Amino acid sequence: MTPEAFNAFCATLPHTTHVVQWGGADVWKVGGKVFAIAGWQEGGGLAVSFKVTPIGYEILSDADGCRPAPYLASRGMKWIQVRGITDNDLMDHVRGSYDMIVAALPKKTKRELGLL
Repeated sequence: MTPEAFNAFCATLPHTTHVVQWGGADVWKVGGKVFAIAGWQEGGGLAVSFKVTPIGYEILSDADGCRPAPYLASRGMKWIQVRGITDNDLMDHVRGSYDMIVAALPKKTKRELGLL
């Protein structure tokens, strides 16, 4: 997946915001909470980190192309970083992360965003 395609996909999810931070990473948020972080390294391709369920973390931690997300997982958060997975799988995981973040937002925030 190209950077443009990844950012275009994330932009289709309702009420998302995009910032570039942490050394040029594309950071996607909903309700002010991060649901995906994408970085590109010359020759290294796309690397995307996203939130997963505890079971998803156990399964994906050892899967091909996946690893616990640097910095986030070491702080006890259930985040995975992927490289080289199919575009459809990547979009499914990012959408799942988005859904988990939306579900955890306070009711007031959900109401303000029209997500109730």
